[in-house]
Amino acid sequence: MELEQSYILNKLSGPVFEVLTESAEAIPVESYVIGGFVRDLILRRPSKDIDIVCVGSGIELAQEVAKRFGKKSHFAFFKNYGTAQVKYKDVEIEFVGARKESYTRDSRNPIVEDGTLQDDLNRRDFTINAMAICINKDRFGELIDPFDGLNDMDDCRIKTPLDPDITFSDDPLRMLRAIRFATQLGFFIEPETFDAIERNKDRISIISKERVVDELNKIILAPRPSIGFELLEQTGLLEIIFPELTALKGIETKEGIGHKDNFSHTLTVLDNLARTTDDLWLRWTALFHDVGKPGVKRFDNKLGWTFHGHEYRGVNMLKGIFLRMKLPLNDKLKYVEKLVSLHMRPIALSDNEVTDSAIRRLLFEAGDDIDDLMLLCEADITSKNPEKVKRFLYNFKLVRSKLKEIEEKDRVRNFQPPIDGLQIMELFNLPAGRIVGELKSAIKEAILDGKIPNEYEAAYNYLIQYAKESYEL
Repeated sequence: MELEQSYILNKLSGPVFEVLTESAEAIPVESYVIGGFVRDLILRRPSKDIDIVCVGSGIELAQEVAKRFGKKSHFAFFKNYGTAQVKYKDVEIEFVGARKESYTRDSRNPIVEDGTLQDDLNRRDFTINAMAICINKDRFGELIDPFDGLNDMDDCRIKTPLDPDITFSDDPLRMLRAIRFATQLGFFIEPETFDAIERNKDRISIISKERVVDELNKIILAPRPSIGFELLEQTGLLEIIFPELTALKGIETKEGIGHKDNFSHTLTVLDNLARTTDDLWLRWTALFHDVGKPGVKRFDNKLGWTFHGHEYRGVNMLKGIFLRMKLPLNDKLKYVEKLVSLHMRPIALSDNEVTDSAIRRLLFEAGDDIDDLMLLCEADITSKNPEKVKRFLYNFKLVRSKLKEIEEKDRVRNFQPPIDGLQIMELFNLPAGRIVGELKSAIKEAILDGKIPNEYEAAYNYLIQYAKESYEL
């Protein structure tokens, strides 16, 4: 790949780089923009995060830059890491002195010493991230590319600068980063680097679950996240970090009848969903929606392979998976549980005559997540039969139309019965207990079944009659 000097100079023009250059000259210190910013500049990708390496004190350079930017900037110093950060408007600039690193077997935290620019580039994860551009006045815009990263970009190749076994053993997170970059950029992992990931996969155990999830999130948010999960499976990493997903892999045949590969199906659903939403947790739900299938798989002589109740088995598995993977045990878990538990409902509705009662119940249970649920269900149609896909999608349009109609008419999304438990207790002079709960539930069921509208007067009259007939109140 040839890179015109004029292109680099144009990309490094503007007030931010003017201040960086003036600051480097004022100290003076040999300084470079490095790593991801250089990679994205060459790939014509937007980037507002700038990493600066200087052969000297990065802290001193950061302080000088912050001083020149004035009150519009914010300076932060991270003593434990020997780094500093300057935020100016919408740009974040990280500063560090050039360093060399060495590792111990049981930690990815390196022993750090001051080093040269070459030492600093040697410690980089991939050749495409091991390039630097000088920002000093006399060499401004000069590209340093000791590992031929430009050609690797031209060939769409992910490759380590040094021995990949050492690179991945020293910092196993780089294995996930290789897969993440391949997914985000549409690159391939060159064979020697790929094989080294397979050999070193067990080293991932020393990486914190939070760092692993951070990389998974970036893979999930890629345009085609299936690429990353296929690479994770091929290298053996997926079996270690997300075994419930690999358990979906494979086709079993009995009496000449087989079922689809649920791993491939799950990745297709994820890719389908990636075309319609950037919502991270909705995409996570695509990965989880069939996770209960291996536990309920049965062969029936009449029906063939069945997975009855897999949505409920999946929900029961979710908290344990979230705990192990250190995923958030808050509203995110509840959201995923809800969508996994409900994901078969719209499909069932689309395959039969849609009743108002069924629609009301779905609206009530899904609440504000009904639109996300419908996106998931539409993505879940992965049949290779185009007529079947067309029919399901058309029926889903009918379901969506009915959802809108019922919501406008009955207002049942997130509704609460117009008469609450306290009012029931006062009305019938009842203590808190089972009967109060049953009476409140009776109103809710009557509204969902369409027996009465979601209004106070109708609910009151129904309650009086129901209490008289059922409890002689």
